[in-house]
Amino acid sequence: MPDGSIFVLGSFVVSCSAKVQRFPRPGESLAADIVTIEPGGKGLNLAVASRRLGAEVDGLLAVGDDIAAAFAAPALAKAGLPATMLVALPGKTGSGVGFTDAQGETCLAVDAGVNRALSAAHVRDRAEAIAGCAIVMAQFEIGNEPIREAFTLARRAGIPTLLNPSPFRPIPPELLADTHILVVNQTEAQGLAADILPDASEPAEPSRFVAELGPALLTRGPRLVVLTLGAAGAVAVTAEGAIGQAAFPVETIDALGAGDAFAAALGVALSRGSDTAAALRQAAAAGAVATRRTGVFEALGTQADIDQLLGQQP
Repeated sequence: MPDGSIFVLGSFVVSCSAKVQRFPRPGESLAADIVTIEPGGKGLNLAVASRRLGAEVDGLLAVGDDIAAAFAAPALAKAGLPATMLVALPGKTGSGVGFTDAQGETCLAVDAGVNRALSAAHVRDRAEAIAGCAIVMAQFEIGNEPIREAFTLARRAGIPTLLNPSPFRPIPPELLADTHILVVNQTEAQGLAADILPDASEPAEPSRFVAELGPALLTRGPRLVVLTLGAAGAVAVTAEGAIGQAAFPVETIDALGAGDAFAAALGVALSRGSDTAAALRQAAAAGAVATRRTGVFEALGTQADIDQLLGQQP
């Protein structure tokens, strides 16, 4: 793989998250243990997590022309990300609300705002950076058009691509064909199976994923398909077979950013030449580290955090 930066097709969201004892029922108001307001978005999380692992990071992040946009530049500066990632567009900056219960389970809703206005033209303006990067990462808080353009440019340059289709929507076949690494959770796997294996039962159950959905996805473009299972770990499917990765036991405080930490660490490790098993181990450790603090921005771990956790394992 090329020796270059991580290029993230990002999203920026002002995130409000509440730690509660249980999720609220319809019409119910709950007292929160703590409320955190911080810079977020799945794309920003991928960028921050990659940078904390020591990778150079470039990419695109859209912000609006409202007061919430003021969160972005200081956040990038604090994370060591280049201000040139920001694309200012007319409209509303993305925002999101999340809940974490006493067991560390999460749910959230996101208004993408101007993240959806990021275009293929914005991507073409950064074609040189994409051609010189080590891997392109994307998520679904932006539209298909810029992802498709970036993945096409990456394919022409021989650059690997990683897609985390979250929040879930169907993946266009031409985009899936240009995706080298696909990372999904069980909800997203169910959504994919509705299109690919409509008659399958329990397609996101690990053994069925390994036997049916994973191989079916490999025929459509990806070379590596990873199913994340939260506290049960993860499983990866390649043309050579399946690889399981157990989760690392930690005291979970807030699992909100664990999936983003996992995807970023997986991409960074693979871009550095790690094999699939070693990259999965790094990713699982990164996900575990991210659950040990409230919120996401400050909870995403460094390479030293991951190495420390791995050093504690038998």
